[in-house]
Amino acid sequence: MSTPGVLSFTQQAWEQVLAKVKRAVVYLDAACAESLHWGCGSSRLLEAVGNSACYLREFEPAAVGGGAEQPKAVFVLSCLLKGRTVETLRDIICRSHFQYCVVVTAVNHAVHLTANHVPPAAAAELEGQQPVFEQLEEKLCEWMGNMNYTAEVLHVPLLLASAAPHLALTPAFASLFPLLPQDVHILNRARPDKRRLGNLAEVDATTLTPELLLTIRCLVSGLSSLCEHLGVREECFAVGSLSRIIAADLANFAPAKNRRKTAPGRASVVFVDRTLDLTGAVGHHGDNLVEKILSVLPQLPGHTNDVMVNMVELTALQAEEENQNMVAPGCLAQSNDPAARALWEALLNTKHKEAVMEVRRHLVEAASRENLPIKMSMGRVTPGQLMSYIHLFKNNLKALGNHCGLLQLGLATVQTLKHPQTAKWDNFLAFERLLLQSIGESTMSVVLNQLLPMIKPSNQRTNDDYSPEELLVLLIYIYSVSGEFSVDKDLGEGEEKVKKALAQVFCEESELSPLLQKITGCDSSINLTFHKSRSAVDELFTSLRDIAGARNLMKQFKSVYVPGNHTHQASYKPLLKQVVEEIFNPERPDPVDIEHMSSGLTDLLKTGFSMFMKYLCSSSVNSTPGLVIKTQPM
Repeated sequence: MSTPGVLSFTQQAWEQVLAKVKRAVVYLDAACAESLHWGCGSSRLLEAVGNSACYLREFEPAAVGGGAEQPKAVFVLSCLLKGRTVETLRDIICRSHFQYCVVVTAVNHAVHLTANHVPPAAAAELEGQQPVFEQLEEKLCEWMGNMNYTAEVLHVPLLLASAAPHLALTPAFASLFPLLPQDVHILNRARPDKRRLGNLAEVDATTLTPELLLTIRCLVSGLSSLCEHLGVREECFAVGSLSRIIAADLANFAPAKNRRKTAPGRASVVFVDRTLDLTGAVGHHGDNLVEKILSVLPQLPGHTNDVMVNMVELTALQAEEENQNMVAPGCLAQSNDPAARALWEALLNTKHKEAVMEVRRHLVEAASRENLPIKMSMGRVTPGQLMSYIHLFKNNLKALGNHCGLLQLGLATVQTLKHPQTAKWDNFLAFERLLLQSIGESTMSVVLNQLLPMIKPSNQRTNDDYSPEELLVLLIYIYSVSGEFSVDKDLGEGEEKVKKALAQVFCEESELSPLLQKITGCDSSINLTFHKSRSAVDELFTSLRDIAGARNLMKQFKSVYVPGNHTHQASYKPLLKQVVEEIFNPERPDPVDIEHMSSGLTDLLKTGFSMFMKYLCSSSVNSTPGLVIKTQPM
């Protein structure tokens, strides 16, 4: 049996679901569909359903119900069975002819008790019972129109989308983002009768809104199930305010206490607030092909972590714009193709140049196995060369089927290399390096003045100029890497100039992108006035100031900026790298910014760092890695 890991955790969870779906209409929400997409693929679900006419549907209020010839339905949901979710279930079932309904939720019953305001003491007495699920089963029968029909409600931990053996994503929590200083004011307004919070350091679980607290508890429920699958007793550590709350909730999660008593292994789980370092998220320092693919290719609809690959080149259609939507897109996730998955994992772990050579090697080997007339060429790998290899498969249906996953990754590589945005990558990188030098030698106002000439309206921009979205990326980079800075008259004037220019650019866009629609609150450029645009830009700069001050409460990790000297240029040092170095440096005293979250009085008597090193060593011995979790998905 293979060593338990994130991939086996996801696959075992889906096996429980697949056991229920035979000859059923299956409804999935977006997060569960993404977990299936990366974990075992939709083909496994289609096989398990077993119907020649298989019905997979998105779980939404307008979803089509089941006809008279469709007596069974399975609903696979990532969320709590409460509120709008239950209403949608009712509406779909009431307009259907179901006689057998199965509802699978990724959130365990203990969290449902919390959501229904059951006190912890009363919840403890219900151990082994599932009254919330049982009540919903009765409702399902009522909605189906016959109390003798069959209904099941069960919990399956469908938390992760396993992108690789050591990389897992949490699509259901894509919108969960660490708090910023401005959120303290929102929390204070929500609790007018209680003591006012001064800063993020004073925020704990009791001060959060009920909605945010429940979201955190849902995440904790899934993480606890993961630790159970790994067979570990976890020790929780945190860097950042929201991470501290999540880590504390996991450490004290009641259903986990019995599990930890019998767990054979140990693991350290480190939560890190993404807002402490947004530089890496928006920067272009990474020399990685996958990073570029994810940056330039269009997002796969309904997904947070995959892209659309244009497959027209493998058909007889002309590669014209009007034909782009006639063929289903390819993607990066190739869960049922071992060769493609091996290539994907290689792309994740190698630099750009080596990754492109790896794509060529896989295409050449695949073509050779199929006896295709390949012409070898050495030297630099070009998009045209890769495309010539891919075209060899075009008129050979057997070869196309055998290597479909590999060809999708090959086309993703070609389309990325040829994309106009990829040519801009070096421009971004050059400007970011210039900024790093400027930050060490100039004030923030001077840095902003360097950006000002780049802010151009659409009618003055060329392909080499920055779009509004790209300018926002550069602003986030500037404020995140700079960190705390002094506010003076020059900075105020510099920000004012940039604000005015940005607001004007937003107004002059002929069409608002989805991001600009969200920022401005306008779905059309016709409705966007300068006043609305300026208000939106003012809010943006409030958030930018908060991003710059995100590390103010840190004592060790106050900066991601490394000043230059006579031998080295100024550089960016990722916060996560600093955290890992601190953890594994035995000569350091207890790291004050890595907080240990205790689960009881005994743990309170132990020192944080000695506890950390103890569990790291134990993890190594038991072949169970320490887990590092950023509180914002990729």
